[in-house]
Amino acid sequence: MLSVLISVIAVFATAVGLFSDGISDGTKYTFTSKWGEDVKLQGSGVYSHDSVSAAAQAKAQDGVTLFLAIPLLLNSLIITIKGSIKGRMLLTGTLGYFLYTYASYSFLTMYNSLFLVYVLLFSLSFFAFILALFSFDKESIHTYFKNSLPSKGIGFSLMVIAFMILLLWLGKILNSLLGGTPPQGLEHYSTLVIQVLDLAILVPLAIVTGIMVIRRQPFGYLLATVVVFKGVTLLLAITAMLVAMIYSGVAVSIAECVIFPTMTVAIAACMVILLKHVREPLR
Repeated sequence: MLSVLISVIAVFATAVGLFSDGISDGTKYTFTSKWGEDVKLQGSGVYSHDSVSAAAQAKAQDGVTLFLAIPLLLNSLIITIKGSIKGRMLLTGTLGYFLYTYASYSFLTMYNSLFLVYVLLFSLSFFAFILALFSFDKESIHTYFKNSLPSKGIGFSLMVIAFMILLLWLGKILNSLLGGTPPQGLEHYSTLVIQVLDLAILVPLAIVTGIMVIRRQPFGYLLATVVVFKGVTLLLAITAMLVAMIYSGVAVSIAECVIFPTMTVAIAACMVILLKHVREPLR
């Protein structure tokens, strides 16, 4: 029920985000932030008070959510209802994507008419994710995977991706702190919400999961599927954001253009390997 509700409400939220403003650039205007930086704001649609950069990213993520994440959520739900372990793993990972996405929308996006919709989606995704995660039988997790699963390769891949994100964000933040200047991309926002979520949750989770998988701890396998499936949808969204930013004329660092597509390919390979080594229980 929660997954169906999330899907229906997310269709509305993403449709508004994608189609609430026109194509013309005439409504864009410049705003001076408290740091003295001139920031070009979108000026129209639901993201009218967000920067052109943030609006482009939000629309790209709305597109990925509408055309990829929502169908994936519904399909994995149907497969789960049929008793598939793969379906339940995919469902849990996709719910993790919705949780991260609408947590970032709730905390980062400038206040707009969809605020309560974002909060509702954040809440529904949180409880649905918790319920899905704890629906697995901890005593049987080790039976879900074949012994031939290359645990070391997957574990090290997760740790490498985590360290790449760590170095990328720390480089941006430390340069700002040492130089006494606002970090690139802060614009007129109050803080770096995405970096908070990544450094406080995603990076530690990926590192711990990688270590558990390398040690072949059963619960680590479950966490790996959640991190990997969530990572695929999220990194695809980030890659789409980079394309949308470049299309909108926003400056994007070469490091981000290289790192995020590379991580997308790596995490997608991990997903394929995991799915090939899942063993469905006898019915």
